[in-house]
Amino acid sequence: MSATPTHDAFEQARQLFLQGLKDFEEGRFEAAEQRFRSSLALLPGRVSTLVNLAATQLKLDRPQDALATAEQVLALEAGNADAWFHKAGALGQLNRHPEALLGYEKAIALAPQGAAELWFRHGQTLQALDQPVRALASYERALAANPGLAQAWSNRGGILREMKRNEEAADAFRQALAHGADPELHQYYLASVSAQSVPPVAPGHYVETLFDDYAEQFDAHLVGTLGYRAHDTLVKHLAALGRGPFRCALDLGCGTGLCATLLKPMTQRLEGVDLSSLMLDKAQALGLYDRLVHADIVDHLQGTEERYDLVTAADVFIYVGDLEPVFAVLDRALEAKGVFCFSAECASGEAVDFELLPSLRYAHSERYLRALAARHGFDLLQLIRAPIREDQREPIHGMYVYLARR
Repeated sequence: MSATPTHDAFEQARQLFLQGLKDFEEGRFEAAEQRFRSSLALLPGRVSTLVNLAATQLKLDRPQDALATAEQVLALEAGNADAWFHKAGALGQLNRHPEALLGYEKAIALAPQGAAELWFRHGQTLQALDQPVRALASYERALAANPGLAQAWSNRGGILREMKRNEEAADAFRQALAHGADPELHQYYLASVSAQSVPPVAPGHYVETLFDDYAEQFDAHLVGTLGYRAHDTLVKHLAALGRGPFRCALDLGCGTGLCATLLKPMTQRLEGVDLSSLMLDKAQALGLYDRLVHADIVDHLQGTEERYDLVTAADVFIYVGDLEPVFAVLDRALEAKGVFCFSAECASGEAVDFELLPSLRYAHSERYLRALAARHGFDLLQLIRAPIREDQREPIHGMYVYLARR
């Protein structure tokens, strides 16, 4: 039999537990973990301490530890809703989404009615399992319990946008904004599904996060699933122009380096720039770039000392609406007679310069691209219309534009 803790040991464990809660609430998660462990050393198996330890381990991105701690609680108290919640959270972080879903459902069954956070996480898990209709219902349950849950409004809006229910999506994004969601990001979302004024570019942190999260499966999904071909089409027609070989080329928005194998034989030196550090790690592993830079493309063109005789941008301007700043900085970064070639999605008509589509991609008109080129001293060598990728098995129409500095 284990010894009963003394009054002093109990009091000391209690103080450590309370200090751990304070550390947790103030975001000092490593300190909180240490307090909870010290408390458990004095009072082993204390359920409330173990539950908070599991929550802390999740905050520290240690799902395997959190899972073990939650299992320890459930061995002592099988009906502990918080332990099921943390177990489900750990399983989700480990990409074990079917098991996570069962965990959230168990927690929902055990928790008081109207647990907003539980329904929200349930919805997130259903989205990860590609079950948007069920996820939508879960977000609606979450919002019924807590109408101020901004992220639930945002996720709901995202599903409705993908379902092409644009008016409902717009309402959801407005609600997210009203409840404190990121204004820049949600104005961008709202503009994609409403008559809201279109921002000039996608938010930088949105693009960076999108591609950091996408880095591992990017090539397989984009090329294999979506039939992406912009890199191949762009460089194939560039080679046919017979303007090379080039001294120094810059691959704008280079991503994982899909263009690199095609561009490298055409240039003495190849550089790349991208907002996503994880995509750049993939590009670096190819060993084809002489230099890679983690930066916004306009910032890089504005600050670089290099002068390029070739600049390419394959499928980059889907995240840039107003191309004026790009053309302006090319005035100093591109040599005389240098070539600038890029792809762009086709706008719905020639009346607009650019538009933001519900896909969250920008599209441009040919009239706008021609006017920009003329204004910035470029001759149009060639403009080709050809698909860029597929979306729901439908080709996305694009333009491939080849310009030369006068």
